[in-house]
Amino acid sequence: MHLASQHVPPICGPGAGTNFHCRIVQGPTVAMVDDRKPPRSANDERATLRALLQYQRESFVRKVSGVDDAAARRAIVASGTTLLWLAQHMAHAEQLWIIRRFAGLNMPPHLLVETDSIEAAVAVYKSTWDVVDDIVAAVPTFDTLCQDPGPPTNLRWVLSHLLEETARHAGHVDILRELIDGTTGR
Repeated sequence: MHLASQHVPPICGPGAGTNFHCRIVQGPTVAMVDDRKPPRSANDERATLRALLQYQRESFVRKVSGVDDAAARRAIVASGTTLLWLAQHMAHAEQLWIIRRFAGLNMPPHLLVETDSIEAAVAVYKSTWDVVDDIVAAVPTFDTLCQDPGPPTNLRWVLSHLLEETARHAGHVDILRELIDGTTGR
């Protein structure tokens, strides 16, 4: 049996001690998110980092799209991580690192909305992109340091960190989405 063509919902629960066990149950065909490959380019550092970050952002959003709020709130892994929490976290991470720490600005009011639905969380995340992208576009060099009083950190490091953070959590969303309804893809 080819697993990519089969929906394989796990049945998970606490095992002996602190272990968390899953068993696979065969079921209907899997849905796939639009499987887009990462952009390849020979552009400069700025264009490359921004294109890769945008690819990861859009990939993340594609993976959470179409999930109802109950599924988005459902904790199906031992850590308690949910799709809703991840979407809220991604918006917060970009706000914190670019708007607050790098630019030293207060948060725009439209980004301070409490989100309790996956649709609202994604909307805030996408609105954050516009503010973040405008800040990054206005900076002449990636060597520019954060306004945050912590250890010296430049925009290059911040964008690299956000790319890593977004890609890592997009992987978490991959797993959660497949466990929720069998949907896979980039």
